[in-house]
Amino acid sequence: MRLSAGVIVVRRAPHAWLFLLLRAYRNWDFPKGLVEACEEPLAAARREVIEETAIEELQFAWGEVYRETPPYSQNKVARYYLAETHTEQVRLPVSPELGRPEHHEWRWVTLAEARALVVPRLQPILDWAAELISRG
Repeated sequence: MRLSAGVIVVRRAPHAWLFLLLRAYRNWDFPKGLVEACEEPLAAARREVIEETAIEELQFAWGEVYRETPPYSQNKVARYYLAETHTEQVRLPVSPELGRPEHHEWRWVTLAEARALVVPRLQPILDWAAELISRG
């Protein structure tokens, strides 16, 4: 199994929580990437957020709890943590390996909008995050 780690990044707006989604080709996902050898999954998740969005300010207000997807694409499992940011502006930095940003677009979206955009594999992850947020 190959482990990928990422963060469901949320931001408090006046009337709702907003979720950060990134689009690569036609797929919307949360910032994430492969955990490198000798790297802790949470450290990998933080690194991926910085590399993919330039957001450095994250508060893991719900603790270091996480949810994982079932295995997909070449036996990969994605582990997601939940964190809040106050950063509104997202940048898509150029990946040194690709020579271009990893993603084509980013959006802050409501829970309903996120549900409509993410693939079925991510629906339980999104529901888990929404439940954590609603419990405060």
